[in-house]
Amino acid sequence: MSRSTITAEKGRAVRAASRPAIAAQAAPATPATHCVGIVTACDGGKLTVTSGTLVASGRRAASCLLVPALGDSVACLLVAPDELWVLSVLQRDDGVPHVLGGIGPMRIEADTLEFECERFSLRTRRAEIASDEAQLVGRELRVIGAVMKLTGSLLSTVFDRVTHFSKNHLRTTEGVDRVQATHLEQEAQQLLRLSGEHALINGEKLVKARGGQIHFG
Repeated sequence: MSRSTITAEKGRAVRAASRPAIAAQAAPATPATHCVGIVTACDGGKLTVTSGTLVASGRRAASCLLVPALGDSVACLLVAPDELWVLSVLQRDDGVPHVLGGIGPMRIEADTLEFECERFSLRTRRAEIASDEAQLVGRELRVIGAVMKLTGSLLSTVFDRVTHFSKNHLRTTEGVDRVQATHLEQEAQQLLRLSGEHALINGEKLVKARGGQIHFG
């Protein structure tokens, strides 16, 4: 028998001898059973489920996005006599809100995402929206905020009527500031001041000044 054959036979013998030891070291599979129960208590992230004579506590599984509520019929995975995981909500009474929630940070990825509902409400401490192109269409739009700031390279607005009120209004324009209207009125309760390096007043048909005192120069 050649030396290479003897070496191969020894290798197979060593591997065969080590298999029982490896099998003995491998942990057995964790036993688990399924059950259907009713949520009888909710304390934060801890849930209590009653199924027949079984009363066990557990938590919501990461795949269960619908947050369980009292009275829900739920499908569970029982991993210990008194410990389980709630896999999904099977049935809920009418009138109980449906709340979707993730365990930890959650992100939704899709090619197209649409929401269709009678009323949409978003409450958050901070919101950020980034988009290459955005369009908002609505019959009536209200924006309320203590501080508002708009920054961009171009602003274009088209309205039939604009009403503006502010306690103080300051405007600075580096280039041309032009107002074109059919009828233009400016009224001040105390002082109206027009100042410039060159001031031109042109009335095609009439220029009229009226006051208790009129001073030129």
